[in-house]
Amino acid sequence: MILYHSGLTEIQNPDIYHGRKNADFGQGFYMTPDHAFARRWTLSSKDTTPVIDVYRLNTDHLEVVRFTRDTEWFSYIFNNRRGYPDSLSADVIIGPIANDTIFDTLGILTSGLLSDEEALHLLMVGPAYTQVVIKTPRGRAQLEWVESSPFKPDAAAEEAFRAEQNAYLTDLGKAFRN
Repeated sequence: MILYHSGLTEIQNPDIYHGRKNADFGQGFYMTPDHAFARRWTLSSKDTTPVIDVYRLNTDHLEVVRFTRDTEWFSYIFNNRRGYPDSLSADVIIGPIANDTIFDTLGILTSGLLSDEEALHLLMVGPAYTQVVIKTPRGRAQLEWVESSPFKPDAAAEEAFRAEQNAYLTDLGKAFRN
């Protein structure tokens, strides 16, 4: 599996223990199999030239959990975002990225305004991009850094990103009204 990670520096030796424990799939090293999506993360780097690292992951003999956008995915993300102990012992987790609506949704959920079903409905809005998270030393041992290259986004990429964001916000507004 070829994977990509965007950042401000090259990361040849990723640390699975660095980063937030309350991210979508808990603490780990996050990547995507979608090169175009990895490039999108560089759009916010106006004053620097970000890099895209390329990795190869051999999943043989690893415990891999795959999620789709469903109630199991929502429950796992919800628990991680709430800071609960990780409920899985997987080496690698593959699944949809929860768009930033989850922050707002969780705030609304904790206030009791939305049910879990309503919150999940909101998280289904927008495109479904995939993330791959290396969670264990065993998984990390099977991740090989291939190369790193600088990437400077162009005007067309920035415009496409803005158009997708605007469409997402429009669709999200419609979902809130429904």
